[in-house]
Amino acid sequence: MSLFRHILVLVALVPLLSSCNYNSLVEQKQGVEQQWAEVQNQYQRRADLIPNLVSTVKGYASHESSTLEEVTKARAAATSVNITADNLNEETLQKFQAAQNQLTGALKQLLAVSEAYPDLKANENFRDLQVQLEGTENRIATARGRYTQAVAAYNTAIKKFPTVIYAGWFGFSPKPQFQADDSAQSAPEVKF
Repeated sequence: MSLFRHILVLVALVPLLSSCNYNSLVEQKQGVEQQWAEVQNQYQRRADLIPNLVSTVKGYASHESSTLEEVTKARAAATSVNITADNLNEETLQKFQAAQNQLTGALKQLLAVSEAYPDLKANENFRDLQVQLEGTENRIATARGRYTQAVAAYNTAIKKFPTVIYAGWFGFSPKPQFQADDSAQSAPEVKF
């Protein structure tokens, strides 16, 4: 009789599970993972551009070694934070974002240094690298936006009734969102 009950419960669960949007959750989770991979791809593209940019600046502004070292260290730190879609949570995303923010700050310093060197600004390689870097920053923003949309849809789906009841049973847990850097909360100071 016990075996019969188990079979009966299983037979009753199959239609329930097929109508519970399990496949939709799988697709949405895969969408989040795909968008995360694109975010990582764009950050890697930026990291790959940096050695060329540093090398070009080094030829014109070798005495700016502390800035060049800071960029190199920040790049190493940013590329050492490896997050996969499987270990993506609030804590790991914050570590990733902190490393990327550090690199962004170092790059801003590097580009500010270039302002003091007219020959460097006129250098074709530097201009090309700067344009590529700007384009990459735009790609990063786009990839992060698409990731944010995918996470919002996925997190909403796993919190809707009746999905919220069984989503955890099947390993569907919320994914973290990017948070704005604290410095983004205040307007930049403009001086004339």
